[in-house]
Amino acid sequence: MHDQDIRDIATVLRDARTNRIPVPAPTGKWPELDADAAFAVQRHNAELAVAGGDRIVGYKLGNIAKAMQAAFGLDQPDYGYLLASGFAPEGVPIGRDRFIAPFVELEPAFLLGSPLRGPNVTVADVVRAVDCAMPAIEIIDSRVQDWAISLPDTVADNGSTGAVLLGGTPRRLTELRLSDTRGALRLDGREVMAGNTRNILGNPLAATAWLCNRLADYGIGFEAGQVVLPGSCLEAVRVDRAGHWAGEFTGWGTVEFEITE
Repeated sequence: MHDQDIRDIATVLRDARTNRIPVPAPTGKWPELDADAAFAVQRHNAELAVAGGDRIVGYKLGNIAKAMQAAFGLDQPDYGYLLASGFAPEGVPIGRDRFIAPFVELEPAFLLGSPLRGPNVTVADVVRAVDCAMPAIEIIDSRVQDWAISLPDTVADNGSTGAVLLGGTPRRLTELRLSDTRGALRLDGREVMAGNTRNILGNPLAATAWLCNRLADYGIGFEAGQVVLPGSCLEAVRVDRAGHWAGEFTGWGTVEFEITE
């Protein structure tokens, strides 16, 4: 694609995010948009955000579980930058009007203690690099009308990022069984979705290695102190009203927040 097309798509998606007004899928107007060009779009917008005072604090992998791919009509994972402006503390209510069409996901978050760079990163490399893991909520949100996305659409939209909340129970990997831990989402005390960390490519450490190797194709490596979200262990749940959300990993911890109208 031409550089001007990349900038035009980036502007359309950036304006949609700012104005909270969804737009048609970019692949409709730019059918030549593929995953590589889509990453150039998200990189352009991330660089503009940094130039405006934001910070890149990590990376995310999305739609890794088969339930998620089926829900959004995708057959591959997506990925994106994590910006500091997208993180929210547990104790501060989040207005639903901050988003367009949000969904809630529960997933682990890894805080890196040392750099991690592909290609050819292995699970052993990930284990060595991770300082600790925390329960996390990701609120995903699409700037594309009705979530009618293909892989290039969601990658261009920075992996449909919305907001991230980190739970307050960091644990060492040796304290966790990430290949078999139940996770559940509750809304106002009622369980609305459940899954298992094995759904994250068998093990979220393996998903992290996959993400690191994929982004190495674009010259990106992970730095110490950054956060990696390896994807959700359960199908995302639509946020259609105000309420109290709680995500819990059995034997590990919870992350909770309030959505207001």
